[in-house]
Amino acid sequence: MGAEFGDEVLEPEAKKTDDEKNKSSDAYHAKVTAKAGTPAGLATGLIKELRPKQWVKNVLVLAVPFAAGEILDPAILLDAVIAFVVFSMAASGIYFVNDAIDVEADRQHPTKRNRPIAAGLIPVPIAYVVCVLLLGGSLLISGLTSMQLLAVMALYIAVQLGYCFGLKHQPVIDLCIVASGFLLRAIAGGAAANLVITQWFYLIVAFGSLFMVAGKRYAEVKLAAETGAKIRKSLKAYSPSYLRFVWAIAAAITIMTYSLWAYDIREFEMSRWGLISIVPMVIAILRYAVDIDKGVAGEPEEVVLKDKVLMVLGAILAGCLFLAFYL
Repeated sequence: MGAEFGDEVLEPEAKKTDDEKNKSSDAYHAKVTAKAGTPAGLATGLIKELRPKQWVKNVLVLAVPFAAGEILDPAILLDAVIAFVVFSMAASGIYFVNDAIDVEADRQHPTKRNRPIAAGLIPVPIAYVVCVLLLGGSLLISGLTSMQLLAVMALYIAVQLGYCFGLKHQPVIDLCIVASGFLLRAIAGGAAANLVITQWFYLIVAFGSLFMVAGKRYAEVKLAAETGAKIRKSLKAYSPSYLRFVWAIAAAITIMTYSLWAYDIREFEMSRWGLISIVPMVIAILRYAVDIDKGVAGEPEEVVLKDKVLMVLGAILAGCLFLAFYL
């Protein structure tokens, strides 16, 4: 998961030092900007601005083919891989336009000033050109693959552009838009391969995403209160108690819809493994909620990767579902 488009993790105002390893230091900034205006600097900046580490969240496009019991079909797997590629292109394109829009504000920030566009590695006009190429290429490949996938990608890009151009400053709307990005990823995986799946599955993804996004916002608000970190306009409207309410409701609905989906699995797949999977699913949500309550869930993927119990629960959950769909 990580930061969605324009949805950066807040950082405290660190004191500037001469330490080149400190990303908020003048020495580090000077090292970054030294490459500005050079072909090597442009190439490095373009690769960094693509943010390939964030592409891992696009693996969610495989969820529907997996849940439909078709992930082992080569043709469907190929369609899902194409959906992964077009989502990665679109995601990177949005990063370019978002950072181009925020370039002046980023240059005033102790760490964001080191981003490729703010640091001058990528001229703003080139950033917009790359953005158009990535977004246009994403739509073109989607159209050649499936009209349904094209519709999903067009909606995704439109929503994310709206987010970049102002909706990220609107309370509640920003929560819903970030969560919708993950839902659209799951929908895209089904659209690319023309697969149909129960509405319970999409509700699980939608509210599960809202659960994690609210937890991320809770961590940001708590960080701002404790350290004096800069805070976005939308976050000023959130109180810790409100965000606790949101993630608690989202967690409850996620558990409920997952349980209903598990009963569907028993009915249609004639397997009890779906019902058994409820146990690791509920424990995993409760375990993750502990991290949210501590205010350390600002980076969901890091929380999961550092928590061995969560990783084991995820493996058990995946194993149960694999047995339910493929045994």
